[in-house]
Amino acid sequence: MNPMSSKWLKSETIWVLLIAIFTAISSEIKLIPFNGEHFRFGLGSITFLLLILIRLPKSVIQTGIITGLTVVLFRIFSNITFYNGAFWDSVIENYPAFLYYFVYVCLFKLLKVQQLIEQPFKLGILAMFMEIIANSAEHIVRYLMNPNTTLVFYDWFLIVMVALLRSFFVVGIYSSIIMSEQRKRLDEQLTLGSDLYVETLYLQKMMNHIEQIMADSYDLYRNLKKQQLQDQGVRALHISQEIHEVKKDAQRIFAGLSNITMPKTEEVYYLANIVEFVVTANSKYSEMLNKRIEFKVENNVDFELTQQIPLLAILNNITANAIEAIVDSGRILFQVSDQQGTILFKIQDTGTGIAEEDLDIIFEPGFTTKYNKQGVAATGIGLSHVQEIVQMLDGKIHVDRPTVGTIFCIEIPRKNIQKGVE
Repeated sequence: MNPMSSKWLKSETIWVLLIAIFTAISSEIKLIPFNGEHFRFGLGSITFLLLILIRLPKSVIQTGIITGLTVVLFRIFSNITFYNGAFWDSVIENYPAFLYYFVYVCLFKLLKVQQLIEQPFKLGILAMFMEIIANSAEHIVRYLMNPNTTLVFYDWFLIVMVALLRSFFVVGIYSSIIMSEQRKRLDEQLTLGSDLYVETLYLQKMMNHIEQIMADSYDLYRNLKKQQLQDQGVRALHISQEIHEVKKDAQRIFAGLSNITMPKTEEVYYLANIVEFVVTANSKYSEMLNKRIEFKVENNVDFELTQQIPLLAILNNITANAIEAIVDSGRILFQVSDQQGTILFKIQDTGTGIAEEDLDIIFEPGFTTKYNKQGVAATGIGLSHVQEIVQMLDGKIHVDRPTVGTIFCIEIPRKNIQKGVE
């Protein structure tokens, strides 16, 4: 969607008009349970409630009035145009529909329904109550207009049942949309946290390096002072002070990144969730590289995690490497098992594999076998940091060389990643 159309859809006036138009059109998809054409159950109320829940207008009352008028005018126009109806008869026949939307939005405002959008059951109950009252009001007005009609128990029973079905149907659709969006945001947050987590490791290593440089610089100052080299000593002290300032700035950045790397959410992550997320994300990555890769998961263990970010950083990095090692098409197998209190992750690919002479150095910083089209080497720091994260979790990582491809084996004590286990 281009910026112009996005801005257009964000307009409050346009949104209200869209609600009114879509409601009017969908109201013509209808069921007529009572005698005659006068009272109908259409999709209009479903569309109306769903749209105002998806994006609540600034004035619900105004939106209901505009929608009610639009529905009535649309029906009058349809009767005259397609059924050769008389104008005044069409007005009398259809104007009670306005009452439905007016009563509905008044109740919506009065009952503060917008405060219950995260409580599906209560929202469904209130939506059903509002529809019963609004439909009853419309039905009574139509009865007063045509005394020859009767109001029987079956009519009210039908109103209640339709209200029940339509209201919870809408709430179900809305909840599915919201849950999907929330999950998408959480997945994005988890990915961002994983990326930032790795960056904090770089920053932490840099801080340790800065600390060592600062200590060496101060030792140099003391030695120069003992040798009565005053000018050189002052310069060494100044350098030490500047390095200290850099360290303090790095510490502030590190503290900020550390707060971001753990998502501020009550969402519970299980081991199976993380594995599934890795497969989904890397499936998209393989598609981006125009590679046809089959992912298979064999997992017989699951539990709630405390270290979802470090674990995601490990699995994502190795899986991305596996994708890059596969030329055009291939297969990646995830195997997760519990080996007497140790969680074993095996990630096997059908890529080009790792040369035997490189096995002892693949985890060293700077090692790489990847070069771009210009022949420039990659940074080669991914696996070294994977190893650091695994070691931080008191785990082990090693590589096996099958006939085809590579197998990465990661062993992590279950107690170090499972929630509620000391």
